[in-house]
Amino acid sequence: MTTSSPDPYAVLDLASNATAAEIKQAYRRKAAFYHPDRNPAADAAERFREVQEAYDLLADEARRDAFDSKRQKQLVEDADIAARTIWKTYLGGIRT
Repeated sequence: MTTSSPDPYAVLDLASNATAAEIKQAYRRKAAFYHPDRNPAADAAERFREVQEAYDLLADEARRDAFDSKRQKQLVEDADIAARTIWKTYLGGIRT
């Protein structure tokens, strides 16, 4: 995922300590919901791609470890940006 991509944990509605089984279950649920053949929403295809990208990253143990390391490093080095991102994610979660 690129730096402008949403947090894969947030995309799949998962905690950062989710197990492989939880990741797969969340992916299947979200993919079924956003699949363009099933969801008539204009942004369904885009959301489906986000779900697929999030799953691809989190299902690959090496990529997930690298992402988690980068995420932790950002929390320390860019605390203000990380706090804003967390706050936006939190607000987005309570609005839905």
